[in-house]
Amino acid sequence: MTTAYIEVEPAFVPVQTRSERPHSFEPDDFGAPNGREVNWKHTPVEKLRALFEAAPQNDGVTYEVRSDQYVGTPLAAGIAPRGEFFRPEDVVSAVAWKGSAEALHIDIPSDAEVAEPIVVTITGQGAERRADGHIVIEAGINSSATVLLRHTGSAQYAQNVEILVRDGAKLTVVSVQQWQDDAVHAASHQAQVGRDAALTHSVVSFGGGLVRVNPNVELAGNGSEGRLYGLSYADAGQHLESQVYLYHKGAHTVGDVLYKGALQGESAHSVWIGDVLIGADAVGTDSYEANRNLVLTEGARADSIPNLEIETGDILGAGHASATGRFDDEQLFYLQARGIDEEQARRLVVLGFLSDIVQRLGIPSLEEELMVAIEAELAQVNA
Repeated sequence: MTTAYIEVEPAFVPVQTRSERPHSFEPDDFGAPNGREVNWKHTPVEKLRALFEAAPQNDGVTYEVRSDQYVGTPLAAGIAPRGEFFRPEDVVSAVAWKGSAEALHIDIPSDAEVAEPIVVTITGQGAERRADGHIVIEAGINSSATVLLRHTGSAQYAQNVEILVRDGAKLTVVSVQQWQDDAVHAASHQAQVGRDAALTHSVVSFGGGLVRVNPNVELAGNGSEGRLYGLSYADAGQHLESQVYLYHKGAHTVGDVLYKGALQGESAHSVWIGDVLIGADAVGTDSYEANRNLVLTEGARADSIPNLEIETGDILGAGHASATGRFDDEQLFYLQARGIDEEQARRLVVLGFLSDIVQRLGIPSLEEELMVAIEAELAQVNA
């Protein structure tokens, strides 16, 4: 009797977790996504098609920096600290790396205490204009500063932001997207936080047709801290997305992730994917991530996916949560029972829900501006 053996090809297992994703500086190594990949399946990839190849003229945005004494020499690829930590993890970030001949370098010297925010205004020059950009924000040892990235106008913009927080430094980075409705913006923010250093990173997305800002933060040094906050308000036809990755690598690190969003209007869409990895050496870690969404009208949709990986049992705590819903009927009843009409009660509930994030930004003038913007959005839904 003869036994026949059939060789079976091993099954293909797609990448599922953020830590498994490949990295390359070559766009061709990724290829154009088809929308079935785990990191693209919630994104309307056809609207991003222009960002899968380098910008021909790279004239789609202009940059203006307030407090230009903190602007260092532009960094070509291969010139430190550009690329010290940043590794493209999708085709758009690889295109932005290749397409930006020089990176804007925000250089905060060691021991400097910068009182006023360093404001970088990025202005789109038109909906059909393309741009690739790379920004390096470096906070020197024991320094303290706040950097505000403001995006306005319209463009098709592929952006990388590389953040280096040296030992003992305290850095706040706030990225505000207030694009016009036809703008397309995909950004990869990657940050490394040193020993006893702290990074507060916030993403605020109100404007733009498609905005995808993905933060990746590594708490590399012992005693480092990372606080990642997000605020979005999606209107009809808007797609606002953030895929967040927090890697606890050092020991005794602290992580806090909280993203909140409101949605109103037909086909308003928000996406939040949160991944936290507590590494094998990250003993004593304390980490929590959460996403909350408030759907204000019919036809809006919020996708929310929290993930948590733990490779050591010696931690202080870890958890994750996600919730998407409509108005809390009990809150509305409480306010209406005290003589507040329904429209005003709904307004107060939304303001209270979103102001939690606004108050964490640490820039009073921006906080006031955003509360006015939220009021304006609410006026549309109540019109």
